[in-house]
Amino acid sequence: MTLPDLVRAPDTSSTLDRPTLLAAARDYVEAAKAPNTRRAYRTQWKTFAAWCARHGRESLPAAPATLALFLTDRAQAGLKVASLALGLSAIRAAHFDAGLADPAANPEVRTVWEGIRRTHGTAQRCAAPLTGDAVRSIAVALFTQASPRSARDRALVLVGFGGAFRRSELVALDVGDLTFDPARGVVVRVRRSKTDQLGEGADVAIPFGSRPEVCPVRALQAWRAASGVEEGALFRSVDRHGRLGGRLDGRDVARTLKELASWAGLAPARVSGHSLRAGLATSAALAGHSDRAIMAQGRWKSRTMVDRYVRTADAWRDNAAAGLL
Repeated sequence: MTLPDLVRAPDTSSTLDRPTLLAAARDYVEAAKAPNTRRAYRTQWKTFAAWCARHGRESLPAAPATLALFLTDRAQAGLKVASLALGLSAIRAAHFDAGLADPAANPEVRTVWEGIRRTHGTAQRCAAPLTGDAVRSIAVALFTQASPRSARDRALVLVGFGGAFRRSELVALDVGDLTFDPARGVVVRVRRSKTDQLGEGADVAIPFGSRPEVCPVRALQAWRAASGVEEGALFRSVDRHGRLGGRLDGRDVARTLKELASWAGLAPARVSGHSLRAGLATSAALAGHSDRAIMAQGRWKSRTMVDRYVRTADAWRDNAAAGLL
């Protein structure tokens, strides 16, 4: 039952505080999707509604023909299949929330959508992995710069790699999520992630590095000492005068990694906030770590992405062309 159904349903009990319950129900509906998903859906819906307004078509409810033409127009304009899929999900969600029939369920829309997928492909563009060698190059370069910003960036890169963290997981970390073990390293508590929307949480163990300049544990301690951060957000903005600001967001992580990519000999355009996570998986596969260990460190629920990293590593590790020329 959707919220519109709840509003229209007869009130059969005088003991219910109906306005309060409906407000709470709306809060739970909002909580059903992650904040990033809600923002993305709002943006996609605005795009669809604006397109409908330009072409004199109704957006809610949308006729199946309208949706088919919208998808075709956007595909012809060069949008990637992944972007179109996000837009389609947003349109379907808007109709569901309004208690309306799903226009994407129409057979003609499904046929158009499958044709777009077959014509334009569904392969994902993969971020360039920041492997162990690249991360070491960046960390050593930052180690020579005595500033709060360099201390933060070194901790961000080393911890992001060691824990195979998503950028959203990195920026969500609080100081209280760290438990240091003097003999082994640090355990990082991930309270919620993309694949853990219910907040069950996970503990990620990151061991000491081989040398101080490339050690994620010592880098964390150096950042905390340089920043004076004792509670709240772990990774924060730092201005050019060394003053701390608020919690970083995912775009800050991506921007920072792009800025540092040149030290690792990588083109910034190929680096994203996912590069540290991809780098850990690729490097671990090259080092011979088991698929199970890689999945556990990165909290992967499915083998699909891990298999991709392992195949990439195997292509170099056991290459038939090696040494022939």
